[in-house]
Amino acid sequence: MVETGYHNVAVLIPCYNEASTIAKVIRDFSEALPGARIYVFDNNSSDGTLTVALAAGAVVREVRYQGKGNVVRRMFADIEADMYVLVDGDDTYDAAQAPHLVSALLMNGLDMVVGMRETLDDGVYRRGHRSGNLLLTKFVATIFGHAFKDILSGYRVFSRRFAKSFPAHAAGFEIETELTVHALQLRMPVLEIASAYRARPAGSLSKLDTYRDGIRILRMIFALFIAEKPLAAFSIGFASCMLVSILLAVPLFNTYLVTGLVPRLPTALLCSALVLLGCGFLMCGIVLDTVTRGRTEAKRLAYLATSAPMQSKSAV
Repeated sequence: MVETGYHNVAVLIPCYNEASTIAKVIRDFSEALPGARIYVFDNNSSDGTLTVALAAGAVVREVRYQGKGNVVRRMFADIEADMYVLVDGDDTYDAAQAPHLVSALLMNGLDMVVGMRETLDDGVYRRGHRSGNLLLTKFVATIFGHAFKDILSGYRVFSRRFAKSFPAHAAGFEIETELTVHALQLRMPVLEIASAYRARPAGSLSKLDTYRDGIRILRMIFALFIAEKPLAAFSIGFASCMLVSILLAVPLFNTYLVTGLVPRLPTALLCSALVLLGCGFLMCGIVLDTVTRGRTEAKRLAYLATSAPMQSKSAV
């Protein structure tokens, strides 16, 4: 692997049935980042993607577990580099922007630079994708407190310490959401840079299903919310139980003050059960919050154990 300054750059391209575009993607990134090693990780393609990628000069690896998340996990585990450029193999992202993304990460000591998709043609996005991306982006910003503009972009540059501290739980297209949340959780220095985004070339088909993958991404966000902020998540259950219990108990209490009797015993028992359930939610949240803090500290230590990109004021 050839060094760029003092840093090695690896271009990582996850692929599934991209034979019609992968050669051009490899060629464009080879020209944009001379000296960088181009890796194509083929995910059970049936259209000859692997053969085309080899002929185009890329280093090709195979990943048998299906799904983009599984591919990214293998990429970060297997490839040794100082900086990683992650891009899809569908020729929708601008390779000419890669040097600017790499330079921004290097010069500013960042851990992730996102190529924020920018296009003037609404037809580039499949129906529902733009509104879905906006909804998910706002949802993540509400939960984790940072306003990324495009959390689902597949064009990113990472530092080595990001890649080697990333746990990678996701199996499919929800991997971009997990990448974003990992950076937010550890409060890493990140940046978004606008990058041109174009429609897929003729003959290239999208593997993303609007509704199926949108639901998977929402599930991932909820799962990450519970896993990373358990006290807040379980406090919602505690507050809901307490609110319902109080609403049911008020008429009973008023009747008791007037008559000294509790005629609706089942309702009283239900109120007691809801209070106990709410306390159970709260205790779970407190215990899991302690566990989460330990997990976060472990990831932080893994992050700090890896050297940061050497800052430089020279262009990459």
